[in-house]
Amino acid sequence: MSKNTKPTIPVWADKTIKYLWIAFIGGVIFFILFVWMVSVNFLGLFGSLPDFKALENPESELASELYSADGFLLGTYARENRSPVKYEELSPNLVQALIATEDVRFEEHSGIDMTAMIRVFVKSILLGQDAGGGSTLSQQTAKNLFKTRTDATQGILSSVPGLRMLIIKTKEWIVATQLEKAYTKDEILTLYLNTSEFGSNAYGIKTAAGTFFNKLPSELAVQEAAVLVGLFKAPTYYSPVFNPDNSLRRRNTVLGQMVKNGTLGQSEFDSISKLPIELDYRVRNQNHGLATYFREIVKADLIKWTKENLKSDGSSYDLFGDGLKIYVTLDSRMQRYAEEAVQEHMSVLQEAFYKEMGSRDPWIDENWQVIPNFIENAVKRTEAYRLLKVRYGNNTDSIDFKLNEKKKMRVFSWDGEIDTLMSTMDSMRYYKKFLQAGFMSMDPETGHIKAWVGGIDHKYFKFDHVKQAKRQPGSTFKPFVYAAAIENGYSPCYSVVDQPVEVYIPGQPAWSPSNADGKFSYQKMTIRQAMAESVNSVTAYMMKKLSPRIVIETARRLGITSDLEEVPSLALGVNDVSVFEMAGAFGTFVNKGEHTTPYYIDRIEDKNGNVIQQFTPRKKPAMSEEHAYLMLYMLRGGFEERGGTSQGVPYTLREGNELGGKTGTTQNASDGWYMGVSKDLVSGTWVGGDDRAIHFRSWTAGQGSRTARPIWVKFMSKVYDDESLGYTKGPFPRPDRPLSIEINCDRYEQESQRFADFDYDAKKNDF
Repeated sequence: MSKNTKPTIPVWADKTIKYLWIAFIGGVIFFILFVWMVSVNFLGLFGSLPDFKALENPESELASELYSADGFLLGTYARENRSPVKYEELSPNLVQALIATEDVRFEEHSGIDMTAMIRVFVKSILLGQDAGGGSTLSQQTAKNLFKTRTDATQGILSSVPGLRMLIIKTKEWIVATQLEKAYTKDEILTLYLNTSEFGSNAYGIKTAAGTFFNKLPSELAVQEAAVLVGLFKAPTYYSPVFNPDNSLRRRNTVLGQMVKNGTLGQSEFDSISKLPIELDYRVRNQNHGLATYFREIVKADLIKWTKENLKSDGSSYDLFGDGLKIYVTLDSRMQRYAEEAVQEHMSVLQEAFYKEMGSRDPWIDENWQVIPNFIENAVKRTEAYRLLKVRYGNNTDSIDFKLNEKKKMRVFSWDGEIDTLMSTMDSMRYYKKFLQAGFMSMDPETGHIKAWVGGIDHKYFKFDHVKQAKRQPGSTFKPFVYAAAIENGYSPCYSVVDQPVEVYIPGQPAWSPSNADGKFSYQKMTIRQAMAESVNSVTAYMMKKLSPRIVIETARRLGITSDLEEVPSLALGVNDVSVFEMAGAFGTFVNKGEHTTPYYIDRIEDKNGNVIQQFTPRKKPAMSEEHAYLMLYMLRGGFEERGGTSQGVPYTLREGNELGGKTGTTQNASDGWYMGVSKDLVSGTWVGGDDRAIHFRSWTAGQGSRTARPIWVKFMSKVYDDESLGYTKGPFPRPDRPLSIEINCDRYEQESQRFADFDYDAKKNDF
């Protein structure tokens, strides 16, 4: 064969090459056509894609966030617990770990990494090896944002075997390239981290960093960032909480990828990879964190608000997905001090309660006898009993068997949670023996609530004892009787004899209350002394002179909204009220006679920081400034008069300070109260059993000065010790005008004689 003779290609080979080219070109054309049909959802066969507007403004559910007045994130309201961050808030360690592990060519491609796709095709499909995923961060962001793998986005052909995943991948390619056009690389990376799931009810990097390490994303160390990036592969399998060994291996794999990518040195890897995973694990839910009871109260108000207010487009707000920012008046530092005060005192008080109770049950009647079948009747009011009743009907044997069947459960104790075996009846009997508490502190001028503790532990005791619960206030109601007296011309120095008082009511036996100790001194005392010592006979005498109707009118103006009966015993606090309204009412005395309704939501913003609604305090004049000051003078008597019920407050709190306070204890010691006021703060405390039949056997042990007052003392001491709060000791401001009533009781003695000619033994005052 000569040099110039071309080799002859066999006909079969020539045809094969031609067919391969035709197949290749046809495949390319088909692929382009396929991509086009997917992009337009041709004949509805492939399912929808987000439009361009949705790509520019992607919607993902964002948790609404609740912030304290001092900028602390108290909690979130969400279906998916997610809070967004900006790129500038991300740790470089996190960015480097993510890129090294999930998409090393992230900065080079335009949404689709052809190198990775070819690797996956050759190794996974042709060779049957595990080559990992070929999805870029842009594609994964598309999947997170637009839920490309849910049934809602699928078309008719998605049910064809083998086609579903091809269609899904094609959609993600299309959306990824569009995202690359609409966003910068930094924005795409941030979108991905904000929309990813990390397990443990953590959606988005901000929530994940807080959940696992109690840090912000900007604060993550390289080993912590590697743990979180490792979760993308499988949040449960690589969970540092539930599978710590798997998580450790995965963390070190991520660190190894960073070494390969040149963002971590080998020596750093050698040292860091030997470190254990150190967590500060805090799952965000309504049972943990600060102000748990308060957050539930606010949630109910916000749900109501979303139903009553609409967006500009006419749609409703979604508390659990719109990313609202709610700013409340609570101060996180004061809230922490309040919770500490409740915990410190109630744990000790509970121990005292157990000690007094001994082997006896604490549910006792008015004759101090154990109430029979108390637990059996109480369990019938529970959800567990209702469900058993639905299941078994009138088959009481089956219901009783289930109620007494032992099962594993975790129960509350002041020494920490306990894993044990208990039946429903055992659990009911165990929990009924716990004492509860409610505490609230507010700024009387602004109405801002600064601290709110609704109970001893929200996880196990859901009921709020600040606003939801209403109980008899006992002697803490007496200041309203004396406020009515002050308004009707009586001076704090007006004197009354401590002796039996009878009030006659038509058709009823005469009402004649005894004093707490069952004795009368038959000594003359000022009404300031009487209120300070909480003498019932003097209060009853003043009620007789005034009438219940006048006292009710006064209490209403001051802020009491609960139902009040027009009966003489109202003077001793027989009608139920809440800590919430009592604190607001006492605040009127401090706020120069102007009542400010306590409130706790300051403003609501949308996810972009635009103020949707600004809330303002509701104020109204309730009494004159002079009368309000005279009532503060009356309340100071508890500290300043001999025998005053606030005499036990430590000198360190009283030194250089003017304070007012009033204890309250119901007749059988079911309820212990303390209302405390300073020039800046008004606080209310209640302590008792959830059921009124549960209380100390000794009235002395159950009185408010022992059960409730210590919480206020601990709280105020902590507040004063924290100089950053700005609360200082000092006197109550005096009115600008001179007082028209003398409060120097020695000089008042002669003046008061003009009232002495009223003979209440000879003249009966009927109501």
